[in-house]
Amino acid sequence: MKIQKHTLILILTVLGFLCANTLVAQKDAFIEQYLERLENSKKYVLLVAEMMPEAKYNFKASPESLSFAENLMHVGFAMDWHSQSLLNGREARNWSTDKVYKVTNKSKEEMITIITKTFDDTITLLQKFDTSQFEDRLDYFGLDRTKRQIFMLLADHITHHRAQMVVYMRLNGLVPPRYVLYQ
Repeated sequence: MKIQKHTLILILTVLGFLCANTLVAQKDAFIEQYLERLENSKKYVLLVAEMMPEAKYNFKASPESLSFAENLMHVGFAMDWHSQSLLNGREARNWSTDKVYKVTNKSKEEMITIITKTFDDTITLLQKFDTSQFEDRLDYFGLDRTKRQIFMLLADHITHHRAQMVVYMRLNGLVPPRYVLYQ
């Protein structure tokens, strides 16, 4: 009888270990897939930013719209906030006083350098993200959201503003770069 009990304990221990490893692998797969998407998004945003002539960076589709440059810098500001503040707990930048992501007195080259660094910093942070925090809950503009949802909101936000930048290219007679899947 003791041998059967020990065998049962061993089997249950092994099964528990296998289940735990499967859950960890699934979470790691999400991060890996997300990072692949973010790397592709970075390449596409940078390509769009490079292709728009600097003389058109102040173009707005309407007076109340953000300019091309403001959309680009807003992507950076929001990426910084989602990753560094919401996911990492750093105090949020204040848009009113922030100097990093304001367009004023920045060249196209400076803005591209800033957005590149922001993507790189975000990617580095997310590579080290503790996936046990995925279900931690945060206030997101009055909505209760998990950190996993913050990942998705960040991706949506980048896509939203990048799409505006692509439309601005079209409105200026430019052919935007071909869309690349999975970004």
